[in-house]
Parts: sequence; C-alpha cells; structure tokens
Amino acid sequence: MSVIRWGVIGAGGIADRRMIPEGIIPASNAELVAICEVSDELVNKVGEKYDVPPEERYTSDVEMIANADVDAIYVATPNHLHKDQVLECAAAGKHVLCEKPLAIGVEACEELVEACAAANVKLGVDFMMRFHGCHQKVKELVAAGQLGTLVMGRGELTCWYPPIPGAFRQDPALGGGGAFIDMGNHCLDVLEMFFGRTRRVSMMIDNLVQDYPAEDTAVCVLQFESGALGMIDALFNVPDDACHNALEVYGSQGSITARGTIGQASTGELEVTLVPDVGGYDSQQEREVAIAEIIKPELPNIYQAHIEAFCDAIINDTEPPISGEDGLWNERVVEACYQSARTGRMVGV
Repeated sequence: MSVIRWGVIGAGGIADRRMIPEGIIPASNAELVAICEVSDELVNKVGEKYDVPPEERYTSDVEMIANADVDAIYVATPNHLHKDQVLECAAAGKHVLCEKPLAIGVEACEELVEACAAANVKLGVDFMMRFHGCHQKVKELVAAGQLGTLVMGRGELTCWYPPIPGAFRQDPALGGGGAFIDMGNHCLDVLEMFFGRTRRVSMMIDNLVQDYPAEDTAVCVLQFESGALGMIDALFNVPDDACHNALEVYGSQGSITARGTIGQASTGELEVTLVPDVGGYDSQQEREVAIAEIIKPELPNIYQAHIEAFCDAIINDTEPPISGEDGLWNERVVEACYQSARTGRMVGV
C-alpha cells in the first residue's frame, strides 16, 4: 500500500475550504475517493468540484462507511456527531482522522480511543497547527535551550463570528462550548508543544458582544508541569482585520513573537530576540532597543503535511503524528477549563 484512499464525512465547511484542496488532493500518498454531505445539492456541488464520481457521493454516513472502498475517513462534522461517526468507522475497520475536538467530553473521547485500539485502526485528531513551519522552528529553538528557562507563553486565536442560524459552534449542546472549545484548544495544543503538559488551569468566559448561548470571550491562565505559565485568549467578537492570532514565548534568555501563525493559513514569520548574556540588575531600567532577528522558515502547507504524515502512519503501521490519546488529553484540559469557568476556581488536570 503506497496511496491511502480517503472518504470525507462532512465535506462542506472546513473540509471544502482547507482539508480537501490543501491536504488530501495535493498529498503524495493520498487519494480522495468518496464524500458525504447532508443533502444531494451540497454533496453534488462538492463532488463535482473535486471530480468525485456520482456513485461515491453519499448523503448517509452509514452508507458511505459501509459501501465506499476507502482506507481512511476524515470526519469533519459538527462536534456532537463525532462520537457516533468515529465508532462507526472503527467498527468498519476504517482509519479515522477526526476534526477537533475528538468528541464532547472526556468519557466520549476515552470510548473512541478504546474502540479504535480494539479495532486496530489508527485514530488521529486534526491539530494541524503543529505542522506550521514557524511552530516547528520555535520548538527547535526551545529544545536547543536558546531561550533559557521558559517562563511564559501566550496563544491567541480570534475571529468575528456573529450570530448565524443553526451554527453548531454557537450552541453548547452541539459544540460543547463556544470560542474556547472551537479555537482555544488549538492554542493549548500549540503551547504544549513547547511547554509540556498542563498541570492546572483558571478560566473566565462571557458574552460581551455576540448574543448566543455559547461564550464569545474566553481567557485562560495555565500552569505547565515545569511551573511556567501560559495564557490563551479565544474571542468570537473582534473584527478579523483587527486580529493578530499571536504566539508569544518568553524565557530567561529571550523571547519569540509570531503573528498570524495560529490559524488556518500556512504563512508568517518569527521575531526572535536572544539575550544569552543577561548581566546584572539595572535599577534604572534603561533598556537598549534589542535587535530582533526575523526568521522566515520553510512553510509547508499544514494540511498537506498532516495528511501525508497520517498516511505514512497507516502505510508503515506506526503511531499517528497526533493521536487519539492526544485528542483525549486536550479534551481533558478543555473540560477542566470549563469547570474552572463554572466554579470560579482553579482546577487541576
């Protein structure tokens, strides 16, 4: 096996915008074979766009899983549907790459991890920002000790998301929450690349602009196992043109700042300021302007990189690059964050 045959459940939305055209189609070891959507109109529209044969266009996920000749399935449906669909894929012996969150709630995620392990199928979660060239460069600099002792990091993912009838991300019953479970979990995954796992969290949420049941504002403070601190801000209420989607990493010997790397695009650059010889305390706080180095690493497409890595895991029978266990851990932290927001207390993970 050198090419993995893919089916997509939920072929509109992020699948149509990003994963199919940027991930599956250009991947050297993947082929799009079948798609599933909720209506004939939509599935035919997407199918025609990507030359999927009419007989491989489905409006029932159960029928597609049972009948399509595929090796792996990308699940990109609303969050509340993930659990049943991943279980169906596992029962049919299909490898699964699921959009984040893996499922709503820790217990559901545990069930999916166990079911896929029992069925001997690969389970991955689409935290594709790990593959961003800038984030990989930050990881390299941190691992090399260039920033000294890490002390604090920040991830920010923000967009303008006004009320939309039927939008699952705006209904906690369908999405599991609002801005934080939709965007903050990406920031969490990226920060843990550098800082390691989270030990405890404290979060506040609110609706400051948008009038829907899910939160439009979420800010979380984290403490990692090393003792370093982190901050995540996920907002549905700031105009897109005003968003920085910032990543910041601070250490005892310098800092790294990126803009626009936390998101769906494979673009951006790093501003790196290293001060290996810190010196003594300056009571006057007379700071010279540090000269930052602008680093522009190679920027492969994050969706293509993830698909190719997941296909390699199937072909070589190795662990997926971002596993179901990773998705379970992420949801465990997210659940602790919402518990903190409900109780007003810091929560251990």
